[in-house]
Amino acid sequence: MPRPLIGDTPMTDAERQARYRAARAAGVPVVRTRRPADHRGRATRWHATVAALVQMQGEYVAWLAALPANLQDSPLAEALQAICDLDLGELQAVEPPRGFGRD
Repeated sequence: MPRPLIGDTPMTDAERQARYRAARAAGVPVVRTRRPADHRGRATRWHATVAALVQMQGEYVAWLAALPANLQDSPLAEALQAICDLDLGELQAVEPPRGFGRD
């Protein structure tokens, strides 16, 4: 959605620059508001993150199952096993609090 026009016709670059310089010379504070890059609510982001963790854990389980026999006792296998042993069911059961009627 384009910004509303200040006058009847759009300003030229020189007019816009002159207005900017006049505002800075007058000491008008610069107010810049930025929306977060992710516009989803916290609860939605939480559920998406937990779902991604569960999916990744499944990939690690498949990786561990596909390891050759000579790597079964390696530090790689131990790290994969530690990831596979994590109980993500507890994270899936958590329901984040709703905040101020915005979620």
